[in-house]
Amino acid sequence: MLTLALPKGRLAEESAELLQSKGWLSGSIPENSKELTFTSSDGKLRLLFVRSQDVCTYVEEAAADAGIVGWDIIKEGGYDLIAPVDLKLGACRLSLAGHSDFDLYAKKSKVRVATKYPNLTKDYFFSKGISCEVIKLYGSIELAPIVGLSDCIVDLVSTGGTLKANGLKEIEAILYSTARLVCNRSAFYHKHLELRSLIESLEN
Repeated sequence: MLTLALPKGRLAEESAELLQSKGWLSGSIPENSKELTFTSSDGKLRLLFVRSQDVCTYVEEAAADAGIVGWDIIKEGGYDLIAPVDLKLGACRLSLAGHSDFDLYAKKSKVRVATKYPNLTKDYFFSKGISCEVIKLYGSIELAPIVGLSDCIVDLVSTGGTLKANGLKEIEAILYSTARLVCNRSAFYHKHLELRSLIESLEN
């Protein structure tokens, strides 16, 4: 049996549908269930439902053999994982956004940036030679420049509708993200046949 960590929410549903279509998951996952684990009726797969930010930790620490998680989270955390398959699910981009009159190069002092992605944000600004102060938030990032907490934000964007609704504009895409299969390095060795079978089925 393989243990697979999935992020709660829409990506978990899309991942489960993909696994079912590839024959890895038999039986339906109960809707609106509060249970945090699910075992396929054929015993091939055990699913763990965790926060998206925790998927890589569960896999890296060997609580799960593998997981499905966004490329943005993998890059932000710098995890020591194998990421063999781009599943093409949950496409979005990590972008710099601000008010329509925001000029990235106009400020003479540090740019104040609100984000859930401090490491990727710092790398982006430093690559441009711009000093920044990162304000770590966990939600409602778009509110920060509206109330003067920050000059701009770095956040995930899919359609851009939330930015527009809050009077903000997308300035530049920093990172394009889709869901990836990630594997624990030890499990990749000890459960190589099972994981290789999973990888090959998801690649086709």
